Amino acid sequence: MNEHSASTRKSLPSPWLFFAAVLGWSWLFWIPAAILGISVQTSAGAVLGLLGLLGPMVCGIVFIHLTQDEQGRRGYWLRIIDLKRIGVRWRLIVFLFVPALMTVAVVLDLVSGGNWVLFEKTAAPFLSTPLSIIPFAFAIFFIGPFPEELGWRGYALDRLQTRWNALASSLILGAVWSVWHWPLFFIKDTYQYNQGAWSLWFWLFFVGIIPLAVMFTWIFNNTRRSTLAVILFHFMVVFVDELVNLTWRTNLYSTILWLLAAISVTIVWGAKTLTHDPCGVVAHDIASD
Repeated sequence: MNEHSASTRKSLPSPWLFFAAVLGWSWLFWIPAAILGISVQTSAGAVLGLLGLLGPMVCGIVFIHLTQDEQGRRGYWLRIIDLKRIGVRWRLIVFLFVPALMTVAVVLDLVSGGNWVLFEKTAAPFLSTPLSIIPFAFAIFFIGPFPEELGWRGYALDRLQTRWNALASSLILGAVWSVWHWPLFFIKDTYQYNQGAWSLWFWLFFVGIIPLAVMFTWIFNNTRRSTLAVILFHFMVVFVDELVNLTWRTNLYSTILWLLAAISVTIVWGAKTLTHDPCGVVAHDIASD
């Protein structure tokens, strides 16, 4: 490690306070909703649910403005809107990787006894009124990927990667990200609640987020720390998942495929940075923003 990297590491605060702040903010709204049995389909439940979802974004923005100088703050916002950081190859990966992986999962489901009728029923509303996909996609984008990634990758991942390698940072962030969702399984009418707490889906959800975090870091590091790239990739994960991850078999197969993808990426690209640049690209990019 060179002197510049060491000084960059020392200048960045520990990520643990950020994680505590995010969990504290989100769970402050989610746990009462779960205890009181408030459905997210009610006005009160919708407000509590949304306020909890804003935790990573609110804490990410606050921590950036408390810990960074003007250049660091400007870099934070630039990485959310700068499309130039995402090369053509990475744009294809961002938009096509998830549909390809989930197609394989669905095919495996069907050939192992799944029923195509369930997938047809889900697709029917969008086939009959194609424009309805727009508000559906809009809601997904702004309820999950956008506010989450302003904190998880927009702020926390840099702090982790200046202390640990890319793989270890991904595993730590993935574990926190996974646990953060926990109360949602106990709030009535959330996506997680409808899958069932302590069910197979419950465990696959928590396990599956870990390899997802590795894939997000891979994309983040190879697009010059583009928060926009991981927002879009996160959107594709949730959007496609909502449409085709409909049975326990598809969920099981997709979880296995994400694990295989994360292992493959780590082997091919290297655990240190998940890029072909072994020299600590993250610390260098942080300093240059």
